Amino acid sequence: MKDVRSICVFCGSRAGLKPAYADAAARLGELMAERGLRLIYGGGGIGLMGIIATKVLERDGEVVGIIPDFLLRMEVGNLPVTEQVVVGSMHERKAEMFARADAFVVLPGGLGTLDECLEITTWKQLRQHDKPIILLDPDDYWDPLVALMNRVVEGGFAHHKVADLWVRVDTPEQVFDAIAAAPQPDDEILTSHLERI
Repeated sequence: MKDVRSICVFCGSRAGLKPAYADAAARLGELMAERGLRLIYGGGGIGLMGIIATKVLERDGEVVGIIPDFLLRMEVGNLPVTEQVVVGSMHERKAEMFARADAFVVLPGGLGTLDECLEITTWKQLRQHDKPIILLDPDDYWDPLVALMNRVVEGGFAHHKVADLWVRVDTPEQVFDAIAAAPQPDDEILTSHLERI
């Protein structure tokens, strides 16, 4: 953890139907602030995004919100964050979040969260980074995603070590040890099928 100063959290702009989701976001925010870790997030003041950012700010932590201008105009980025970065598109948002983060945590969320999670995981598979990716999984929310990844492997479209591209944990307290222990991506994930060509 000594090299991890900023954690990008991908999560929903809705709170979801189960209290466990909001509880996990709130607790993660508290723990990040206690450890002096900067939150990098999508800049929203609603849903799980708003919950985690508020908790970090309440404990005098640092929060960097990165939000496209069209979402800001919809008034979803209304928290008094430490730094607000306004970008022109969703693509720019993801690139900026990636550049500023030392690790990634994925909380429950919708299509945007899935997009962010899969893109950052794909970049790791393609050896564009080696930053830890942690699936924070309250109430087994990510079971279908893990099942889909297993299906991709079973179908012959990925090496079985893609499972090592992220670490899945149940509680916010487990996130920090998981970041510290996250394995480096194995070259075989990317190259194993190339050897047969």
